[in-house]
Amino acid sequence: MCGMADTLDPPLRSRIALALRPDWTRSVRVRRAVAGGLVVLAGVAAVRSNPQGDRAQVVVAARDLSPGTALTADDVRLENRLTTTIPDGAQAQLGAVVGSTLAGPARRGEVLTDVRVLSTRLAEASAGPDARVVPLHLADSALVDVVRPGDIVDVLAAPETDSQAAPRVVATNAVVVLVSAQQKTRIADNNRLVLVALPAGVANTVAGATLTQAVTLTLH
Repeated sequence: MCGMADTLDPPLRSRIALALRPDWTRSVRVRRAVAGGLVVLAGVAAVRSNPQGDRAQVVVAARDLSPGTALTADDVRLENRLTTTIPDGAQAQLGAVVGSTLAGPARRGEVLTDVRVLSTRLAEASAGPDARVVPLHLADSALVDVVRPGDIVDVLAAPETDSQAAPRVVATNAVVVLVSAQQKTRIADNNRLVLVALPAGVANTVAGATLTQAVTLTLH
């Protein structure tokens, strides 16, 4: 038999070897499917080796929240989020936000950062280093329903003695950081506040003016 095989010409031997080879080894489609399966298996193995990925705990709103909300433990919760999706300044401890006042509206599931709650960081982010937040009880209470966090306003104070004198501008380019929420009551609500961020020196001047003078705002 061996002698007979040796007497066959090379092309004939090649055709015989090709005929004896299993069909799947000649199928490009099968080879590609096997290669794709190996890639998928490698990906699954990589995920299973680290099922959590790069994640971290952050504080998020447990429900839709309004500006001025005094945050309680029922308003927030911890969630694991991918680190690539976590914004700068995200809070990682419930104690860092519980008891704080929310500076703007927040949707359920929104990550709460340091500039979303009233703090020195919020003032600095709004009006620069050494900034202060000043609460204003406006003479025209209707304005409270008009201004929104992020608005740029000027603060005007009524004259202290001469009622005929023009109001004076006590601060310019103040940044509104919070408008207190309207209370759910039938009684007229005249105690709402607008909190604005200003550089420290100007903030102290405005705070002093509010002790003896009515103040109002002009919007940019």
